[in-house]
Amino acid sequence: MDDEYSEGWWEVPISALEHYGYCPRQCALIHVEQTYEENVFTMRGSLAHDRVDSGDDAANRGVPALRGIPLWSDKLGLRGRADAVEMREGGPYPVEYKIGRRRGIAADLQLCAQALCLEEMLGASVTKGAIFYHEVRKRHEVRIDEDLRGRTLKAIEEIREMLGAQRLPDAPNDARCKHCSLIDVCLPSVVGEPDRLRGLQGALWYHYDVKES
Repeated sequence: MDDEYSEGWWEVPISALEHYGYCPRQCALIHVEQTYEENVFTMRGSLAHDRVDSGDDAANRGVPALRGIPLWSDKLGLRGRADAVEMREGGPYPVEYKIGRRRGIAADLQLCAQALCLEEMLGASVTKGAIFYHEVRKRHEVRIDEDLRGRTLKAIEEIREMLGAQRLPDAPNDARCKHCSLIDVCLPSVVGEPDRLRGLQGALWYHYDVKES
């Protein structure tokens, strides 16, 4: 490893890229505070990935594919795994499996991080990949272009900074929260509203003072 990364260098889990793209606070709760809660969405996701690893629902369409393979990048300080990598004539083609439908580019960041790892590991160019959405039973092809690479590299560094600082970002308290398995830990409706939080804190200390007196 380069000397510039010998101290204060935090490896970034590839899965953190999707978490961060969806919500930085969710990413910090999982990867800084090591908090994880199951809900119907995470359980469905686990079952879907079990089927992928066992070979069920493999969408390789006659193309040789590797499943559940470990990935890493010493250059970028990444580690994780790929759901599947199709070994096509044009080069490796990572495929990520998600339970819902497409919402934003959070999963694209994770797929791009996988592509960056494959390029370093195999010395081959990765220009495309795909995300298979179980809810709609459809693949969405993703171009691993310069824009997505730039967004992914920026997210990697922001996550690394967050890990190093052990920092928990503010709660967004928006439409994303209702589907998040960490909503009861995060409490976005409380911590996302500073005035309400200060009121609750004041009420708590008042109750404590009255009780003690």
